[in-house]
Amino acid sequence: MPLKNCFQRPFVPATAAYLKSIVFTREGETRLGERVHTLSTPEALSDCPAHYVLLGIPEDIGVRANYGVGGTHSLWEPALRALLQTQESAACSGNDLLVLGAFHFGDWMAESEHMDAVQLRALVALVDEVVAPLMEAVFRAGKTPIILGGGHNNAYPLLKGLSQALGQPAHAINLDAHCDYRRKEGRHSGNPFRYAREAGFLDKYAMVGLHTAYNAENLLQEINADSGLHYSSYEAIFLEEKQSFQEAVSDAIAFTQGRPVGIELDLDCIAGVLASAATPCGLSPLQARQYLRQCMMQSRPAYVHLPEGAVWLRDGRQDLSTAKLAAYLIREVLSCK
Repeated sequence: MPLKNCFQRPFVPATAAYLKSIVFTREGETRLGERVHTLSTPEALSDCPAHYVLLGIPEDIGVRANYGVGGTHSLWEPALRALLQTQESAACSGNDLLVLGAFHFGDWMAESEHMDAVQLRALVALVDEVVAPLMEAVFRAGKTPIILGGGHNNAYPLLKGLSQALGQPAHAINLDAHCDYRRKEGRHSGNPFRYAREAGFLDKYAMVGLHTAYNAENLLQEINADSGLHYSSYEAIFLEEKQSFQEAVSDAIAFTQGRPVGIELDLDCIAGVLASAATPCGLSPLQARQYLRQCMMQSRPAYVHLPEGAVWLRDGRQDLSTAKLAAYLIREVLSCK
C-alpha cells in the first residue's frame, strides 16, 4: 500500500503546530518537544534524520474482547505530553525522534460500547487491517517505531507489518505477566502471538517473567514442548531464585538472536501501574527500564511496543503517573544508541 494511503483516517499525523501547542517552554532550558520531528508529507518519512518513530494506537477494543477492564485508549495523549515536556540532553535527543501521530478509532470505539465479545473480536480484526499496512511502511522506511497505547492485541499487526517488510518471520521478546498465547477464538489482547505465529509472521517467541497464577497449565506445557517458544517465570526468578532477572532477559535475547526482534513490554507486569490487568505483585519501574536497555543494547530491536497502560479505567480507577512512567520508558529507548 502506498505510504500516502496509510496516512488517511483513521490515522491522524501529528503536526508541528499541534506539538508546539502542548509543549511549555522555559528560558534557559530545551524541552524534548522543541527538537522532535514531524512530517510535512508522508513521502518525507524515509528522508527524516530521526531513527525512532513514535505513534499511538489508543483503543481498548482488544482488551474488552478479552474480558478485561477497558481504558487503554487513555494513555496516548497524556504520555505524549509528559514525554515532550522532559529535558533534551546529549544522551536523549529530540532529533532522534519523529512523532508520527496516532490512530483515531473514535467511530469504532463508539460502536463497540454495547458489543459482546464475539462482535468485539471481529472489530479487533478490522483494527489489525488498518494498523499493519502503516507499520509495514514505517519498517520499509528503515525506522524503528515505538508504539504506545491500546491493548496487547496490537502486537499482531506490528509483527505482521514487520514480517511483510522483512520478507520472513520475525522474532519477539515479551516482558509480561501473561503469555498472550491463548487459542485462536477470535482476535483479542490475549492471543496476538498465537495468531502471528500461526500466520507465519512470528518465528521464535520468548516470554520473560510469566506469572504461573495467570497462565493456564496446559499453555505452559505447550510452550515447554515447542522449540520455537521459551519462557521464564516470575516465581523462578524472584522467589525460587533459579536465575537473576538479568539472566532471564539474557536467555530471551539469546533465544531470539539472528533476526530482527520485536521488543514487547506489557505495562501490566509492573507493580502498581494502572493497566487493564493491574498487579500488586510485579516488576519495578527500574527493572522495566533495565529490560528495555538490555534488549536495545544486546539484540536487533525492530520495534518497541508499550501496551496495556492507562491513566483511567472504565471501572473508575485513575492514575496520571502512568503517563510519566511511559515517558521514562520511551526515553530509555531513545538513550540506547
